[in-house]
Amino acid sequence: MIAPPPIFLDLSKWQRRAAFEHFRGFDIPWFNICTRVDVSRLKQAVKDSGVGSIWLAYHFIAIRLANDIEPFRYRLEGDRVRVHDNVHGSTTVLRDDESFGFATLEHQRDFARFSAQGSAAIATARQRGSPFEPDKHENATIHMTTLPWTHFSSYSNARRRGPHDSIPKIAFGRIAANGDCLWMPLSVEVHHALMDGLHVGRFIEGFEAALQSPHAWLERQGGL
Repeated sequence: MIAPPPIFLDLSKWQRRAAFEHFRGFDIPWFNICTRVDVSRLKQAVKDSGVGSIWLAYHFIAIRLANDIEPFRYRLEGDRVRVHDNVHGSTTVLRDDESFGFATLEHQRDFARFSAQGSAAIATARQRGSPFEPDKHENATIHMTTLPWTHFSSYSNARRRGPHDSIPKIAFGRIAANGDCLWMPLSVEVHHALMDGLHVGRFIEGFEAALQSPHAWLERQGGL
């Protein structure tokens, strides 16, 4: 099967062309927004569904939103901006010996299918001798991690400096109870040549909206 040719933005018609040219030359062109979200309804929705876990559920929501908000699918390739049809999650997995590897979470519109594939990928990543960093989708990914030990209020990522590290990075923190709320830190880091605070704001607003009506997101066929 022959892969379709890649799609690139027509920069001459892109309304962000000036911002793109401005920020891509920065030594540190990435920016981070860190907030917290209430996952209490999500926890109950996962329990009601009988499928997966809250960990898989918030990854599912994040990956779906990243696919729905187009700039999260943009990647720098030389002087061009590639637009991927789909992006997937690449998330850290802690092993019993306290080393870690990565599992690929395939983009799905259906939570049950996402959970089945994700659970299998996590089990494989936990095995000794599994590849440290699978590259199945190369840069058509979102880099993701969870720090269940700390309820952080700021976050920064390890970076390989260079003009082409344009993959968004999302981190989740320790869930802390406060009254009826279960607060979880959420960090989103992106390349400013490809998107602005507007787009990250839309991602966070979408995440918050999903957490208000999580049953619809976890229903068969994705619900939305």
